[in-house]
Amino acid sequence: MTAGTTPTQADLWRGTAAVCEGRVGQQSIWAVLYHQGDRLFADELFADLFATVGRRSVPPRIVATVMVLQRLQGCSDREAVEAFCFDARWKYACGGLPFDYPGFSHTVLVDMRARLAASARPERIFEVTVAAARQAGLVGVRRVLDSTPLYDAVATMDTVTLLGAAIRGVLRAADETLETKLRGVLASGDDYARLAKPQIDWDDQAARAALVDTRARDAHAVLELLQGRLVPAAVAHAARLLAAVVGQDLEQGRDGSFRIARKVAADRVISTVDPDARHGHKSSARGFDGYKGHALVDPDSELITATAATAGNVGDAAAAPDLLAELVDQVQGDRPAPTAGSAAQGGSQAATPTVYGDSAYGTGPLLASLHTAGIDPRVKVQAAVAPTGHFTKEQFRIDLAAGTVTCPAQRTAPIVYNPNPRHRHHGQASFGEACASCPLRGQCTSALAGRTVTITPYEAELAAARARQADPDLAADYRATRPKVERKLAHLVRRRHGGRRVRVRGLAKVAADFNLLAAAVNLARLGVLGLYWTPSDGWAAA
Repeated sequence: MTAGTTPTQADLWRGTAAVCEGRVGQQSIWAVLYHQGDRLFADELFADLFATVGRRSVPPRIVATVMVLQRLQGCSDREAVEAFCFDARWKYACGGLPFDYPGFSHTVLVDMRARLAASARPERIFEVTVAAARQAGLVGVRRVLDSTPLYDAVATMDTVTLLGAAIRGVLRAADETLETKLRGVLASGDDYARLAKPQIDWDDQAARAALVDTRARDAHAVLELLQGRLVPAAVAHAARLLAAVVGQDLEQGRDGSFRIARKVAADRVISTVDPDARHGHKSSARGFDGYKGHALVDPDSELITATAATAGNVGDAAAAPDLLAELVDQVQGDRPAPTAGSAAQGGSQAATPTVYGDSAYGTGPLLASLHTAGIDPRVKVQAAVAPTGHFTKEQFRIDLAAGTVTCPAQRTAPIVYNPNPRHRHHGQASFGEACASCPLRGQCTSALAGRTVTITPYEAELAAARARQADPDLAADYRATRPKVERKLAHLVRRRHGGRRVRVRGLAKVAADFNLLAAAVNLARLGVLGLYWTPSDGWAAA
């Protein structure tokens, strides 16, 4: 299939431009896509996705525009194609197409997403928006980090359902000969053909226990049969999923029977339909199932400069290095610096590259990496805590240069460093016998061996961060800047479906979908900022 070309000469009397030009706002996304769409999403941008010979495709610019509007409006594929057919604004945004311009099948959108995912630049639609903003001088050197929960599109499964679905997945992936052998080792009598739960008395504890035991034995029998056997990739993948389910949820009692373990595995699979989804916590009291969407935002222009998606149980700081790579490149001179005094910066842009984030990003490794890159980390660090109201670590004076720690009672202990560099404790200062006669012992520790203070490899970075966040001026700057990312995340997830609730399965697809949503929100913001094109200077802002 070759790339189709977007019509450039619309019929004056039948075109949607004459009707929509005076009826949609000039700062709306409709106007931005109509006036600048041929430069943002030129057909040539997608030329590598198509062959050099074959029948013509739907013009890529039209498909890309529909994809952007679909994400912004929260439409399904069928709803997006229907809107393109009957809503004049959609055809106007696609280049002022005639009212009777033919529609296309919703599978075209599916095909375009697959082609982008398999290409060398899967995020090119988002990258185009950021590149235009950079050239227009709308991207400075400050960034704000944050994440938001993305609820999965599948039902969370209990242990019994997980076991049945995982065994069914192995049987479905196997060929006829292997399936026969696998069914021969199933001793429960269940053919695993039905999706519904087994018909037992669920109020009978013994019946429930027997069901778990029989399914667990079937799972182990299947895995034992496959062990050491050369099998296709699909069967191997299904077997690994089955092994993960068995290992995370089951334990064997002294009598040899299998039962549900009274624990929650750290990386527990919650669905065989979407094995990448995980239990997550945005706070200690707020849990969710699915993924996290991470965004890096320029607080001055309120444009998103990078996105990522992770499983719901991944910490926010783990995604930060990949998000901040674009800022590090800019700081190191790999990308052109923004023009001074631009409209978005208002002449008040800080000269020093700065990153803002809440305490979820206040980890030692991230702070150290930002210092190394020459970036000011205005990231909150969690306050030190101690059990039962004892003195916290902050109330001890830690002198890294002298290698000592002084307690609130003015007693000093040396820091003994761990010779193993990979140990989580870089060093420790133990006060030991000095605590026995200390008048402040009751306020400091209840340990028989006395108080011990641990020293992390990033103690200096964490101490400096706590000192910075106590500065009133820096605290005021943080309060004025960091909340801007909250508003931007609200723009991203303001629609239930396609926003907070993902519409696809699998981490790779969720990440691509979230990135496309960020591109749509960026285009809407660029319309407000007055993005336009000049032949001499390229992209500029009003």
